[in-house]
Amino acid sequence: QVQLVESGGGLVQPGGSLRLSCAASGSVFSFDAMAWHRQPPGKQRELVASFPRYGSRIYVDSVKGRFTISRDIAKNTIYLQMNSLKPEDTAVYYCNARSVGGSQHWGQGTQVTVSS
Repeated sequence: QVQLVESGGGLVQPGGSLRLSCAASGSVFSFDAMAWHRQPPGKQRELVASFPRYGSRIYVDSVKGRFTISRDIAKNTIYLQMNSLKPEDTAVYYCNARSVGGSQHWGQGTQVTVSS
């Protein structure tokens, strides 16, 4: 059973920064890809950033240049560094892992609120 535990959300002013963490129960390198998704209030969940086991990281256009996804294999953890936050970044952020066989695994989500 794969477990993903997010942390690091909270309330931040526009222009501020937050770093989200996602601790996995197994090696992050064992997954085909790990990613961060978000679900703004009243909207559908969307992909924010993806870190495939091999290949380049992928970002949705709205966060390019502001967000960075990274991983620490030794700690079985991925991160999402979010800078220059905007009110439209307000959402519940979810950690996602895709196993080699295609199974999807999700964390419980962490709330990020950008407001003055």
